[in-house]
Amino acid sequence: MSRSEYSKTRLRKPAWLKRRLPTGAAYEQVRALLKKSGLHTVCQEALCPNIWECFSRGTATFLIMGPNCTRACRFCAVGHGDPAPLDPLEPVHVAETVQAMGLTYVVITSVTRDDLPDGGAAVFARTIQEIRDHVARARVEVLIPDFQGNREALNTV
Repeated sequence: MSRSEYSKTRLRKPAWLKRRLPTGAAYEQVRALLKKSGLHTVCQEALCPNIWECFSRGTATFLIMGPNCTRACRFCAVGHGDPAPLDPLEPVHVAETVQAMGLTYVVITSVTRDDLPDGGAAVFARTIQEIRDHVARARVEVLIPDFQGNREALNTV
């Protein structure tokens, strides 16, 4: 079957299944803010198929402690390998970006940092505090790693 014959006979997807990717000012604003602040999102790093929806609504799930995980889970698209040193200003940058985005509900997650004694618990705690200092009314949801079972780390968060 030739290419032109195939194009005439193949079934098209129904209209209800097709969807335009949302873009526009809000999407570009979120992308620009994240790029300017040097922050990462799980949306970008995990190759989330819904990134267009979230960014165009002015939301994102922040990924703290860098883009590289110390584990290499087969099911996860987040990069792995040797993590970069922590950015001591990252909690402030997250809070400033939350404020600039006008968020009242914030979701924070992270790569797993088995290289840190507390697994990054102090970074979570500081990020939460900075968000509260910058946007007092914001509610913060954190999706934490397992901290290798370290209860002290959990209590820190």
